[in-house]
Amino acid sequence: MRLLVPEILDHLLPDDPRALRSRRDLVRINRVMRQAAIMARALSDFPVPQLIADLGGGDGRFLLSVARRLAKRWPGVTALILDQQAIVSAETRAGFAALGWDCEVRQGDIFQTLPQIAPDIITVNLFLHHLDDAALARLLALAASRAKGFAACEPRRSTFALLASHLVFAMGANDVSRHDAVASVRAGFRDSELSQLWPQAGAWRLGEHAAFAFSHVFKAHAI
Repeated sequence: MRLLVPEILDHLLPDDPRALRSRRDLVRINRVMRQAAIMARALSDFPVPQLIADLGGGDGRFLLSVARRLAKRWPGVTALILDQQAIVSAETRAGFAALGWDCEVRQGDIFQTLPQIAPDIITVNLFLHHLDDAALARLLALAASRAKGFAACEPRRSTFALLASHLVFAMGANDVSRHDAVASVRAGFRDSELSQLWPQAGAWRLGEHAAFAFSHVFKAHAI
């Protein structure tokens, strides 16, 4: 069963030194988990979008890593980062610009900001596991009403991933990251849990599977 425990980073101010350190840790953890490569592969069979929205996209560095893998095949995309905090740096914006992509930021609660946009594709990285099933069903229904494609890369809930989450201290992760890594795995996904929460109405092609050693991928593509 999923076990949701509040993650420390979610409750720290953006400029808190522990938060800054933890976001740096997340960049390294994403790299070890191969999240950007997994997401780029998940998106590879989607039509080229004009607008891609990253829910809970934080500082935007994850989507930038994905964009670097897709930019040659997906030129001129607008990347929209949706998050409760506006923390996308000028350097990250410049990174998108160097690829020929635009970068925009929309700050606020996802349930308030997502209804205001109509992206071609919605991406989510290490965000869905923060929500209980009721909130997840609500968010997925909203996503299905706003976009033609949806791809999520989340923690895999498994014994091996849980063991690995206890070892992030070896990467020099701070106390926030050490706590949140374990909490993320306990709240992660397996089997077809996300597919079962996707709305039944409409014509969608769904896919859900484990990826690499630590990740869980869910895709929805409008038919």
